[in-house]
Amino acid sequence: MSEPKAPKIEFPCDYVIKVIGDHAPDFTEFVVAVVEQHAPGICESDISINESRGGRFCSVRLKIVATGEPQLKALFEDLKASGRVHMVL
Repeated sequence: MSEPKAPKIEFPCDYVIKVIGDHAPDFTEFVVAVVEQHAPGICESDISINESRGGRFCSVRLKIVATGEPQLKALFEDLKASGRVHMVL
């Protein structure tokens, strides 16, 4: 049996990403700045922030307008390359 293929995304579309990293006072601003380079025009209402129970980690959830796979790949790579981000979902 072959593995099912991931559904094709039709671009442009609304796309939600979740970025997880160590909690720091400027983590959210850092994430938004990196995302804005690839997907400008993020509204404050499209951002939600959650801290871990112990306060060690922070997750930033953002809704962007994705224009294509190259954009998403570059965005994910820039976030991970920063050294501040543990995971991008």
